[in-house]
Amino acid sequence: MADMKKLTVKNATGASAQVHTHGAHVVSWKNSAGEELLFVSKQAVFKPPKAIRGGIPICFPQFSDLGPLGQHGFARNSEWRVVSEEPSRVTLGLTPSEANLKEYPHPHEIQLTVAITDAGDLELITNVVNSGDSPMEFTYALHTYFATPDISKVSVEGLKGVQYLDSLQDRVQIEEQGDSVTFPENVDRIYLNTPADLKLVTSPTSTITLKKDGLPDAVVWNPWIEKAKAMGDMGDDEYKEFFCVEAAATKGTGCPIQLAPGKTWTSTQVLSVAHAAGHVVWDARN
Repeated sequence: MADMKKLTVKNATGASAQVHTHGAHVVSWKNSAGEELLFVSKQAVFKPPKAIRGGIPICFPQFSDLGPLGQHGFARNSEWRVVSEEPSRVTLGLTPSEANLKEYPHPHEIQLTVAITDAGDLELITNVVNSGDSPMEFTYALHTYFATPDISKVSVEGLKGVQYLDSLQDRVQIEEQGDSVTFPENVDRIYLNTPADLKLVTSPTSTITLKKDGLPDAVVWNPWIEKAKAMGDMGDDEYKEFFCVEAAATKGTGCPIQLAPGKTWTSTQVLSVAHAAGHVVWDARN
């Protein structure tokens, strides 16, 4: 990890985030009490071009296998440059390499701004500019790993009645019937055209609100027992300590994104956390 450049942003109350230039990968978000709200595996490999297991990987210009590129595209495996840096916000940028352009022949630039607001929220703003002379098509996701002390107490609210593609059943389309989504087993779903606000209950005393704009979909995932064991960069029992809710543009309305020459696509994700009275701070990395 020592060889990978990492930037820290924070507000006046001490809430903070850390982001690596490798992959523009956010690896930490802490509230003003120092509580870690994101999960990063203790087995994560911090050696480029390997993607980091946990935090917020960027899936671009392809989510999953929805296209001809490798899994989740190349942005998370690439070294980004620092465009601007302030105490509470940083912007990183990436232009494709010659090797990238051979597999994805669309000149472009992607920029990610990572900011901690005065309230301690984590704000991620993505801008993609098509600098080529032909339209470019892409999918996108912020593959956020949320920390929890107990996966059995987690629920995702706001998806009742939403259609989803079940990736464990050849992406058959199903309507969500439950008031909330829980994780009693392996879950891997692409929810289409979801509400802009989702509630993520990470513990009985802690709830994160995910607000998104320009990202119509939400991917919900936990690998569970066997798949966690099969991952070389995840501990066998770490599936109990996280879940993913990924603001995304995949298969919903207007997806894949079609971006005309000279145009810019923008999306935003804002994460905020609220605790019940009497909440005792826990740290996902202890």
